Amino acid sequence: MKKIAIINGHPNKESFNFGMAKAYQEGAGNSGAEVKVITIAELNFDPILHFGYQKRMELEPDLLKAWEIIQWADHLVWIHPVWWGGLPALMKGFIDRLFLPGFAYQYRENSVWWDKLLKGKTGHIITTLDQPGWYYWLLYGRPSVNQLKKSTLEFCGVTPVKVTYIGMIRNSTDVQRAKWLQKLRELGKRQQ
Repeated sequence: MKKIAIINGHPNKESFNFGMAKAYQEGAGNSGAEVKVITIAELNFDPILHFGYQKRMELEPDLLKAWEIIQWADHLVWIHPVWWGGLPALMKGFIDRLFLPGFAYQYRENSVWWDKLLKGKTGHIITTLDQPGWYYWLLYGRPSVNQLKKSTLEFCGVTPVKVTYIGMIRNSTDVQRAKWLQKLRELGKRQQ
């Protein structure tokens, strides 16, 4: 049985991203997967890495619990909107505080190389846009995907990482949103 962690990075519980997370969870659960959800907006933590990497901040209980879920999972599903080409600030703070040396990766002494401590996990980024995905890629180079997929998940050993764009959200109809939710159920059912 596949173990899936859904990480919802939208700070607004009334957003379409929450509906997408629920649809994916339904599809995955109905296919026999074990699913746990991390809703970043519900966690009590300071999202600012106040000392950079010079001094370790103590992790709040909610972050420790989130990390246990990430370690438990075989497959990490990240659901978030793209804002100003990047990740929501709260989600970025979650990553800054949690994907730490000794947790997600470990630099080797006297070397440019590092150990990827999340090897064996796969990932899927499902992101909403107010423009077509091809436009985001072609015109802007998909900076949020590069940041989360390449500079975070793959850096820490999560591979492969699939990407699904949902959009254009801004002018979408109820009919279009219903189709997208069904797409998320299908992705969950296929455990992708």
